[in-house]
Amino acid sequence: MDWQTLIEYDKELLLWFNGSQSLYLDSLVRTLTNALTWVPLYLSLFYVVLKNNDTVQKIFFIVACAGLCVLLAGTIDDEIVKPTVARWRPTHDPQIGLLVDIVDGYRGGNYGFFSAHASNTFSLTIFFWWLIRSRLLTSAMVLWSLTNCWTRMYLGVHFPGDIIVGLCWGAICGSLAYLLYRRVYRSDEARYAPQDMNIPVSVLVFTLIYALLKSTFA
Repeated sequence: MDWQTLIEYDKELLLWFNGSQSLYLDSLVRTLTNALTWVPLYLSLFYVVLKNNDTVQKIFFIVACAGLCVLLAGTIDDEIVKPTVARWRPTHDPQIGLLVDIVDGYRGGNYGFFSAHASNTFSLTIFFWWLIRSRLLTSAMVLWSLTNCWTRMYLGVHFPGDIIVGLCWGAICGSLAYLLYRRVYRSDEARYAPQDMNIPVSVLVFTLIYALLKSTFA
């Protein structure tokens, strides 16, 4: 199978994921893909870090490492990779652009390789997986990341290939940020209370319920 064939399969798969005839789903996806929707989740993760670490320096460094995840995963993508690779987003693609279902006129920027939503969310997922080692929290954050990935294909602003590469790059960035943390705190790793994982997981569930209700009454 040659490269061009893979690209064609990528475009066909995108059209399968893209859009629907449901105004409810359109509204739901627009809510879920909005970064502001997930601010409560970020705050709950910060609370867990705050509660389970005993020094300001360590808390600050963990927050800095989480910020590094986003810097490596998203900023490098947006500022370097996308303009360099210059792969059209599906909504702008000359071949299939007219076939893509556009939601509320949203098309995104010209270039979409790779997905910053996928890389950002998965970098944080992998970082907190390494840091906290909780199956419950990791499962919830994987669901969160994949939900964001689905919204980008539904909206027609990323091909599945953009998503897959974004997830891979996010995993690398999250792991690198954790390795940096372990290099500084090699022998002083906090033990996170399992019951505290209920907080971000509950916040995630309530955020999803909020998005479902908001779309119902939109």
